[in-house]
Amino acid sequence: MLDHKILLTALLASSATLLAVTGQEDKLGFQDTPTLPGTEWHVHDGLRPQPPVVTPGASAGEAPSDATILFDGSSLDAWEGGPWELKDGVMTVNGTGQIQTKDSFGDCQLHVEWRSPLPKEGENLRGQGRHNSGVFLFGRYEIQVLDCFENRTYPDGMTGAVYGQEPPMANACLPAGEWQSYDILFQAPRFSEDGALESPAQVTVLLNGVALHHARTLLGATVYRNVASYAEHGEKGPIALQDHGNPVSFRNIWVRDLKRAR
Repeated sequence: MLDHKILLTALLASSATLLAVTGQEDKLGFQDTPTLPGTEWHVHDGLRPQPPVVTPGASAGEAPSDATILFDGSSLDAWEGGPWELKDGVMTVNGTGQIQTKDSFGDCQLHVEWRSPLPKEGENLRGQGRHNSGVFLFGRYEIQVLDCFENRTYPDGMTGAVYGQEPPMANACLPAGEWQSYDILFQAPRFSEDGALESPAQVTVLLNGVALHHARTLLGATVYRNVASYAEHGEKGPIALQDHGNPVSFRNIWVRDLKRAR
């Protein structure tokens, strides 16, 4: 009889734990935000299905001969804003604000390597608080940077998401302390002479060699807790890196201009 009581107690405890975990999962994001067009999901919806985990191969992208080098570890001359900390060939967010390129780019291929710091002793950061940053094309279209290795958050805010719009097709995030690489192909939106949108932006994103987005159409410029929309802008714009208050590091950043389709 005693064994049965112990078993029953264990089952009840397991059920309580499951309910508690389920309750936490329900609160990953929000259900009081607008519904994304063409979907059943809210912006930052924590109930949206989590992408499968994919283990990437280790590789680093060297700049091709026609690339514009934005950061090779020697200086921050290509950037304005900040300035961020530059040490041992790496630049690190230090709370001085976002930085952006002095030059502007249109349709482009962009390579960025980034690293989340190892957690400090006793530190238990979760969700959007685990080393958040972002790569912004035209200074307004964000590909999220976040440590999502064994870290759940709302899917359209995880590593490689088109923030607030589209989750990545996979979670290919490596553990904190390891270098990770984005390869991004971006086609800028087109506007008519009167400022009307003729064709939306599209983006293809690989994280550590794993495709996260393929010719993904963007709803507009990145916004928080709302549906994105477009506002007319020029054919070129800066590439920006976000200071979200976390010491994320970057290295080996280069870009190639791509010919605009006519």
